[in-house]
Amino acid sequence: MLDQAVKNSGLEGLFGDHLSTDRVRAFKPDPEAYRMATKAFELSKENIAFAAFAGWNAVGAKWFGYPTFWVSRAHAAAEELGTVPDGIGKDLHDLVAFVQTRR
Repeated sequence: MLDQAVKNSGLEGLFGDHLSTDRVRAFKPDPEAYRMATKAFELSKENIAFAAFAGWNAVGAKWFGYPTFWVSRAHAAAEELGTVPDGIGKDLHDLVAFVQTRR
């Protein structure tokens, strides 16, 4: 599913590996679901941009400590969960711009 989303957006080659919670058998917002990236990529939280297609998932990642971006394709209002993602956009092109500004 994730491979196809990147391919459909024409952004192949701009993203490294991506992960799925299937690897750790944990459901978000379980911290283990978010922690797997720090282990898999051997990076600190601050050096990983977490992209989510659900607002609650972006917030869960932000609670964990990631810089977060919510791809809000439907332009939905953010859930009121006590925090907001670091960036919000309409598609993966907006995500690329977000990542490039954080370098």
